[in-house]
Amino acid sequence: MANINTAGVDPTKMGVGRAIAVLTSGGDAQGMNAAVRATVRVGLYTGAKVFFVHEGYQGLVDGGDHIRPATWESVSMMLQLGGTVIGSARCKDFQTREGRLKAAFNLVKLGVTNLCVIGGDGSLTGANIFRTEWSDLLKDLISKGKITKEEAKTSSHLNIVGMVGSIDNDFCGTDMTIGTDSALHRIIEVVDSITTTAQSHQRAFILEVMGRHCGYLALVTALACGADWVFIPEMPPDDGWEDHLCRRLTETRKAGSRLNVIIVAEGAINKEGKPITCDQLKDLVTKRLGYDTRATTLGHVQRGGTPSAFDRVLGSRMGVEAVMALLEATPETPACVVSLSGNQAVRLPLMECVQVTKDVTVAMNEGRFDDAVKLRGRYVWKYHTFFNNWNTYKLLAHVRPPETKSNINVAILNVGAPCAGMNAAVRTAVRIGIIQGHNMLAVHDGFEGLAEEKIEPITWNTVGDWTGKGGSELGTKRVLPGKYMEEISLNIAKYNIHALVIIGGFEAFSGALEMVQGREKYEELCIPMVIIPATVSNNVPGSDFSIGADTALNTITTVRDTAHTLSGCTVYKYHNDYQPIFVNNFINLKKVFRFFLIDLIYLFIELKCRIESNTQIFHRQFSVGVQISQITIGDFRRPKHNDLCFALIKM
Repeated sequence: MANINTAGVDPTKMGVGRAIAVLTSGGDAQGMNAAVRATVRVGLYTGAKVFFVHEGYQGLVDGGDHIRPATWESVSMMLQLGGTVIGSARCKDFQTREGRLKAAFNLVKLGVTNLCVIGGDGSLTGANIFRTEWSDLLKDLISKGKITKEEAKTSSHLNIVGMVGSIDNDFCGTDMTIGTDSALHRIIEVVDSITTTAQSHQRAFILEVMGRHCGYLALVTALACGADWVFIPEMPPDDGWEDHLCRRLTETRKAGSRLNVIIVAEGAINKEGKPITCDQLKDLVTKRLGYDTRATTLGHVQRGGTPSAFDRVLGSRMGVEAVMALLEATPETPACVVSLSGNQAVRLPLMECVQVTKDVTVAMNEGRFDDAVKLRGRYVWKYHTFFNNWNTYKLLAHVRPPETKSNINVAILNVGAPCAGMNAAVRTAVRIGIIQGHNMLAVHDGFEGLAEEKIEPITWNTVGDWTGKGGSELGTKRVLPGKYMEEISLNIAKYNIHALVIIGGFEAFSGALEMVQGREKYEELCIPMVIIPATVSNNVPGSDFSIGADTALNTITTVRDTAHTLSGCTVYKYHNDYQPIFVNNFINLKKVFRFFLIDLIYLFIELKCRIESNTQIFHRQFSVGVQISQITIGDFRRPKHNDLCFALIKM
């Protein structure tokens, strides 16, 4: 990723004399505003002029008030807003040369030679065509007398940088597109709501999510909620899938489950290329099994709402990289797209990525599904991510436990503070171990439980519904094993434990180190030990992300948004005795609590944070009779999909 503080270059002078225009095009996606905000502020920081292009390419063609100067303050309230504040529109005019000629005229008159486009592959393709034709467009404008030769010389070349905004995550070359994470949050919230009513009435639910050509949303949703089946365009089911599906649903019910969940991507097809729809699946389950079945199509709910913490950070980081790419570009620099690779924002050739994305669609239309998957996995990191998700889902949902058992006993324990996603990690570890034929043991209350013989067998069905549960079903404590080393070694020998899976934060890491050091004295500790980082603090060495951190960040972000809304309607001042004075008398504390009840409980009780530099939100007058202010944010919330999938894939 580019460094703004480039050696020998004053970052506040990099953009002097340059002008940047930013637009959003195609379907909207949560996080677009974060990308726009970052583009504007970094551009202004470098000394460049920055312009909003309202209503996408249509605004670029129409010009006038559609292209307006951007200021630092004009983007101050954009970060937490969904959709795109500067608007997006489908534009047929820009698809014609005459329309692109008008767009070029509008940019030349404003002195804009750098264009940042946030949209899908179609929008980015249009931007590249615009860049390719730029010289010819300038010649036409000169010949028609609309611009002078001096203006053409000043605007002799156009730099293009793209950022992908799409909830489908269907663009090849990036691990995650802007908006995908937020869409998954919307879907998981709906699934969580549906499962409660499904359990009450012993129903089967079929949920259709977006994804005409890419099954990423459906696949990750199925993985995160433990769905019984998932249909995605890239992986059509084998012949006879109807019998397999019904058998799978029946086995789930016999195992004690009161519901079934089936996830369907809107572009799901069978081997012959025929669509697989919610209605077809509903009829199949109802007629063959007699289950009370409901079908739900989410539609544009997935696009709505505020962006997640991940999408805000992703959009911001991509916006920074996009500006640096524009300012560092030369006439010979090809158009690039800013992508996410691992945990880094990188630049990739725009049209190469666009072409691969189109090749995937062509391969799927021709029934070459293996080729489509290989093309989608052209960039190694994303290839492994997609296949890890797919293979992990199949292991946890479709592979039957073997009848033969090994003689290996694997114990699982949680250590440290609880966090969202711990239970998903336990569920995966248990089921993967059982699939391998091992005997799985649950240790309650961490290292202390291991010393006090709080050990019992744990089965496949025991962890069936643990995926969406917050906290720690096994129980967890911060106690380290040092003072219990002898008892722990005796119990390891007594229960014939051959390996330990330790899920937790820095205490888990420190405890494992103590046990490794204890091997010199206790030979029973000479067994394999695996640490799975799980902490909202994200402070375990060796891992970019820990289970629980994403859910905690989203909890904090949600509270901050509520507090920001509150601070916008009421101004607080405080005396030394912490008594609040309301400058605007039209509102009082009781009404505030009624309006923001749940979020304010988190705000006042848990966060104890400052929302603005001169505003103290938490003070001792607020109490609920029980001291819970030390509970870490996100400890007991339902895990978000990132923490669920991270917990599953970690295994």
